[in-house]
Amino acid sequence: MVLSANTPDWNSFGRTNASQKWRKQSAAMGKDMTRALVDATPVAPGMRFLDIACGTGEPAISLATLVAGSGEVIGIDISEAPLQIAAERAAQRGLTNARFQKADAHQLPFPDNSFDAITSRLGVMFFSDVPRALAEMRRVLKPGGTAVLLVWGPMAQPYFETTIGTMLRMVPGSAVPEAGRKMFAFGRQGLLAQNMRQAGFSRAEDRFITVPWTWPGTPAEVWEYFQEVTAPFAPLLKSIPAERREEIDKEVLGAISKYSDGTSIKFTATVNITVAVK
Repeated sequence: MVLSANTPDWNSFGRTNASQKWRKQSAAMGKDMTRALVDATPVAPGMRFLDIACGTGEPAISLATLVAGSGEVIGIDISEAPLQIAAERAAQRGLTNARFQKADAHQLPFPDNSFDAITSRLGVMFFSDVPRALAEMRRVLKPGGTAVLLVWGPMAQPYFETTIGTMLRMVPGSAVPEAGRKMFAFGRQGLLAQNMRQAGFSRAEDRFITVPWTWPGTPAEVWEYFQEVTAPFAPLLKSIPAERREEIDKEVLGAISKYSDGTSIKFTATVNITVAVK
């Protein structure tokens, strides 16, 4: 992967520590999204899966659980630190059919026709060369194999509107960083499916769905988590004037609190699930 000044630092020490700190809450918040991706993926005994940009292990771990005893899942990511967390999570669950390794989606270290299915959750939009990465996916898929890619829908949804949206409204002249804009690169109907067909997949269809995105905790925790792990928005967060920090924190917490039921934050997440066949 070609890195630049606009590439998020997914492997920073602080972000890795934060991922460990909030791992239970983060897993709870993302479970419905993961379930939607797994439900859209063909699963049968003996299948071999590749999960690209797996981060701390999902949906690789969920898929490995479903095919335990017969199938295999390989999870890859360009950053080593989250892969260590993924391996620990798999070991804690007694999964011997899931392994994790550092690899670049633009140059997959696997032979042609190696996998029955490929998955990726919230990763594709950050690839520096999307056509090349999609072509690599198609190459390592077996004939008739399926790629199931989940990406963010539009930015206009609660998790981002209450955090980044609030900041943009309060700080004149501020703007979403390029990496932040890339998060929503496939938030338009049909765009990712079109890219898949252009990469040589025989057919591709996308489906936008809205799932629960619930944080089991307080507004203050959500805001702290967002600032610590959401690397694409780091430049904007760092640009907050020190003298306005308290004021902005208060406004963000007020916006998040509107989704609180007293014990959790009831956000929803709108995502695009694109399914393509080789």
